[in-house]
Amino acid sequence: MKVVLRVFVVFLCLLGFAFIRFRESELFYDPLIQFFKSNYQRMMLPDMEMWKFYISLFFRYLINMLLSLMILWMAFKERGIVKFALLFYGIIFALLAVILSILLNTQGVGEYLPVFYVRRFLIQPILLFMLLPAFYYYRKVSNS
Repeated sequence: MKVVLRVFVVFLCLLGFAFIRFRESELFYDPLIQFFKSNYQRMMLPDMEMWKFYISLFFRYLINMLLSLMILWMAFKERGIVKFALLFYGIIFALLAVILSILLNTQGVGEYLPVFYVRRFLIQPILLFMLLPAFYYYRKVSNS
């Protein structure tokens, strides 16, 4: 029964990711969503309220991080793994937010691919898909 509950919680977290993805335009301030859906290679970046953009980006990252940490907890039930993942998420956010800020202020017309990918790393749960197999491998090797 305990396994069924863990699978159900993981399923709810995945639904949370899907909800965030499909409602992103309504939930978060991100003018880059429409920008990257258009012919952005020939356009200037849209005017943005940067503080509002970064606060929204932070909250989206925070929600994705919390859902990811819940999945990691359900998968491994080890505090050390969750603590390390929390630290990792914090460092990655700080680095990528600085990089995104620099890119937004220095990229010229048509040079937006780095902005697209750094932003994508911040708004999607990509880190979870890297951490799950890494922790699985770590656990397997350490138990051998």
